Amino acid sequence: MHTWNTFTVHLRERFGQRVQKIPLDAGASCPNRDGTLSRAGCTFCNAVGSGSGLGLAGMNLPAQWDHWREHFRKSNRASLFLAYLQSFSNTYGPAARLAALLDILRTLPDLAGVSVGTRPDCLDAEKLALLGAAPWREKWLELGVQTLNDATLRRINRGHDAASSVRAIELAAKTDVQVCAHLMLGLPGETPDDVRDTVRRLNALPVHGVKLHNVYVCRGTALERAYRAGTYAPLTEDAYIALAVDVLTGLRPDIIIHRVVADPAPGELVAPDWATRKGDLVRFIQHAYHKKVEERQGAGKDA
Repeated sequence: MHTWNTFTVHLRERFGQRVQKIPLDAGASCPNRDGTLSRAGCTFCNAVGSGSGLGLAGMNLPAQWDHWREHFRKSNRASLFLAYLQSFSNTYGPAARLAALLDILRTLPDLAGVSVGTRPDCLDAEKLALLGAAPWREKWLELGVQTLNDATLRRINRGHDAASSVRAIELAAKTDVQVCAHLMLGLPGETPDDVRDTVRRLNALPVHGVKLHNVYVCRGTALERAYRAGTYAPLTEDAYIALAVDVLTGLRPDIIIHRVVADPAPGELVAPDWATRKGDLVRFIQHAYHKKVEERQGAGKDA
């Protein structure tokens, strides 16, 4: 059954086999947590920065790589891997830090490429040139855009504006580094029309991929306090599915969809309960997506 343009298929077409992504925690920080912009962080962000936490546990990058590589070799017989620098903002700090990280990655066995998670305001031409000069065929910048609505960005204490995301995307376009824009659906005060406006603006930018993230309430966050005070309510399951389908059918067809739903780490979820059922959600989104595409095609024939 035809579906959206998936990252799994993209990698298989590039390398002729499955490529497994490995999450890595490089001990990065964030200007929105270390006091440069704020110490509060974004309202949704937990203490481990949406990563594995293995770096906090004292494992260096090669040890983390070996741990996950062995796990995935056994669980799904993977033999090629993509290094994902996931936790916090991995291009934050001096360019020399990023260069040192890339040097470490070069030593990892069975490495097909790299994906670097960061914020739009932690990038410059020097850092992007370092990434662009790296030797791998597959190089991605996983950019925390979240939304291109400035009022929402202020509401979630993001610490940068939409223009920062646009600048970072356009800067990356001058290299061979591909951009995967992260979008969060269900942010406080954000309407479906706001989300659709972000999608329209992204379509006009040199973006290669998009990753969707359902906003869920994590323990120890400002969002948890708002939820318990009754000032924030997560999207319902049906509302998330409908909005995700709106995004998937609204994006340019060449954009690669890296993910359509996130899953909370064990023990961090406060609400909503449906966020724990990732497999079901993907199937529900696929079903609703096909239905919408068929309805559009039927309407086109009638016209």
